[in-house]
Amino acid sequence: MNNNTKTNLGWYFYDWANSAFVTAVVTVFMGPFLTALAEDYKSVNGTISFFGQPIHPGSLFPMLVSVSVIFQVVLLPLLGAIADSTNSKKRFLFCFAFTGALSTVLLFFIPDSNLLGLGALFVVSNLCFGASIVFYNAYLPEIATNNDHDALSAKGWAFGYLGGGIHLAICLIIFSNTESLGISTGQAVRFCIMSAGLWWAMFSVVSLYMLPKGSTKQVQNSNSIIVLSFKQLFSTLRELRKYPQTLLFLIAFLLYNDGIQTVIAMASQFGAIELKLEISTLTTVILMVQFIAIAGSFLFKVIAEKMSTKIGIIISLIGWSIAVSLAYYWVYDETSFYILAVLIAIVLGGSQALSRSLFSKIIPKEKASEFFSFYEITDKGTSWLGTMFFAFALQFSNSYRIAIVSLIVFFLSGIILLSFVNVKKALKDVQI
Repeated sequence: MNNNTKTNLGWYFYDWANSAFVTAVVTVFMGPFLTALAEDYKSVNGTISFFGQPIHPGSLFPMLVSVSVIFQVVLLPLLGAIADSTNSKKRFLFCFAFTGALSTVLLFFIPDSNLLGLGALFVVSNLCFGASIVFYNAYLPEIATNNDHDALSAKGWAFGYLGGGIHLAICLIIFSNTESLGISTGQAVRFCIMSAGLWWAMFSVVSLYMLPKGSTKQVQNSNSIIVLSFKQLFSTLRELRKYPQTLLFLIAFLLYNDGIQTVIAMASQFGAIELKLEISTLTTVILMVQFIAIAGSFLFKVIAEKMSTKIGIIISLIGWSIAVSLAYYWVYDETSFYILAVLIAIVLGGSQALSRSLFSKIIPKEKASEFFSFYEITDKGTSWLGTMFFAFALQFSNSYRIAIVSLIVFFLSGIILLSFVNVKKALKDVQI
C-alpha cells in the first residue's frame, strides 16, 4: 500500500468511525430517548425547566444540540488556529475523538432520573465530535488535488454512511431480539448509544495508524502557542475579507446546512412523537437512508461533473425544500415517512459531499484548520440556528409539522446566497 492510498484510507475510516455517533446517537436514539424521559418529568402545565425556563419536552433535545454547538462556535476557531500554528491536526483530531467516544459510552451509566447528567454528557460528546471533524476535514486540501476533491469527499461520505449503516443494522438486530436477550426497549437504546461510542473509538484507531503526523512547528512554550493562535485567528478573520466569494459561500453554507443538520437530528423525534412510529421502525428508516445516501453522494458527483459543483448543491437544496414541505402537508403514516426518507437520502449525500468538496477548493491550504473550524460550526451532525429555530417554533406552535416546515427558510436563503457565489473568482483568489 503506497503512502497516498494509506493516507486516503485512513481519512475515509474516520468518517466510518464517527458516523455511528451521528447516526445512532444524534439522528435515531437520543432525541426520542430524552423526549420520552422529559415527558415523564413534565409539570402539570406540560413543560419542563431548562436553565430555569419552562420549555416543551420536545424542545429539550434541539436546545441541547444548540448549546453544544454554541460552545463549538466559541472554541473551534481558536482550536483551528492552534492546530495550524503548531501543525498538530492529528493530535487534536484523536484527542477529541477519544474524549467524545468516552463521553458517549458513559451515557450508558447515567440513570433515567438524571436528565441534567444525560444532557451534559451529550453536550460534551457532540462538542468533541464537532471539534474532531474540524481537524478531519482540514486534511482534505492536503490529500486532494483540484481534480479529485469531489471524488475524495464523496468516498469519505460513502464510507461514513456505510459504517453508520452497519452499526445501525446491528442495533436493529438488538431491537428485534429484546425478548430473547432479556432486555427492555430502554436498555436496548442505552446499549446502542454505548456501542456507538465503542465503535467510534475502535475504528478511530485505524485512522490514528494510517493518517500522517505531519511536521511540527516549534514554539517556545504553551503561552506562546496560545498568544500565537489568537493572533493567527484574528488574522484569519481579517483575511476572510480577501476572499469575498469564499466568505459568501461560507455564509450560504452556514444557513442551508444548519437546516439540513436540523432535519437529520429531528427526523427521528418527528417520527416518534408526531407519527407515533416505533423505535424499530425509525431505526429501519434511518438504516435505509444510510445506504441510499451512498448512491446519492455518487449521483451528485456525476451531476457536479456534468454541470458544476455549485449547481449540484443548488439542486440538492431544492430537494430539501420539497422534503420539508412534504413533511408538513403529506406525511401522516409509516409508508409516506419511508417515501420521504428516500428523497432525503438522495439529496443528503449530494449536499454534504459537494459542499465539503467545494469549500476545500476555495480556501488557502495553509489555514485549512482555521477555515474548517468556521465550516464545522454547522457541518456534520451539528446545528445551532436550525435546532434553536425548530425548538422555538415547537415551543410557540406546539406542532412538530410547523417546526419542521419552518426550516424551509434556511434552504431558500442558502439557494439565494449560493446563486451569487462566483466559484471561478473564489478559486482565483486563493491561488494569488
